[in-house]
Amino acid sequence: MSARRSTTALFTAALATAALLLTGCVAGEGSNTDTGNADKAEAASVLNIDFATYNPLSLVIKDQGWLEDALAENNVTVNWVQSAGSNKANEALRAEAIDVGSTAGSAALLAKSNGSKIQTISIFSQPEWAAIVVPDGSAITSVADLKGKQIAATSGTDPYFFLLQALEEAGLSTSDVTIQNLQHADGWAALQNGSVDAWAGLDPIMANAEQEGAKLIYRNVDFNSYGFLNATEKFITERPEVAQTVVDAYEHAREWAAANPEKTAEILSDVAGIDLAVATTVITERSNLDVDPVPGDAQLSVLKVIGPIFVETGDVTSQDKIDKALDNLLNDSFAKKANASNIGG
Repeated sequence: MSARRSTTALFTAALATAALLLTGCVAGEGSNTDTGNADKAEAASVLNIDFATYNPLSLVIKDQGWLEDALAENNVTVNWVQSAGSNKANEALRAEAIDVGSTAGSAALLAKSNGSKIQTISIFSQPEWAAIVVPDGSAITSVADLKGKQIAATSGTDPYFFLLQALEEAGLSTSDVTIQNLQHADGWAALQNGSVDAWAGLDPIMANAEQEGAKLIYRNVDFNSYGFLNATEKFITERPEVAQTVVDAYEHAREWAAANPEKTAEILSDVAGIDLAVATTVITERSNLDVDPVPGDAQLSVLKVIGPIFVETGDVTSQDKIDKALDNLLNDSFAKKANASNIGG
């Protein structure tokens, strides 16, 4: 793990790239503003929850309609919102456009440290979802070869932090490269059209790129953080029974995915628009869904390594904010009570 320890020299130059994190607004921001009892009643009748191709369990739950069935008796409808990346999920959570959202652990910690009122209520995976990617025929064969190159990465997501750690391990700093802050799909497009030399990729887009000839020149599972299922503190406080139903549904989906890996891959293939063979690789080789859902020490050990990066880059103003976030980011109460049998289907 020593390779993950950052230095001020490495990450100071990352400030400019990461400064865009959490400053954007999602469409309809402010639309959930509390303007009266009628609006409160309407808001309480809807669960706004995300689905994401980097969170296969969310795709299974959406596909099977379990939440709709489980919440129907309480007259709660389900509104699914797609997250294109952890940064977008965090923006939506901050704006209260969604109640529950999927992010990498690193992104959840960064958002919490910067004042986002969220807590992690379950762990959905322990993935190897990030790597350094170059186009077919590239002369770049190692991270060291990235010196002086253009690299696409989505600021505030696991692939971005994967890149920073990979550079450090190779003896480079962000001042040795130029990082273009592009959303995951745009990063792959930029790699294809030659706008960048390398891309900090994310599955399943990365697995599809690999099938099309792109090369993964650097992989390291230790540089990937867990998949965090986060909820707004307001939602947890005001609607704990719905939050518990969501976590129960995730446990049901975990069991279902383990029993039905082929169908799970088919669902991912359909939603992501990728070949079934690629989706199968993502599900069977690079997504550990059989992970303890209870947020705890395993996640904290990873986040305590990543946290100081945010201070050194200026994304968080003090280690004290990191420490406070670590103290109350993880909420294990729902996952400890999770019961997959509460969900039918």
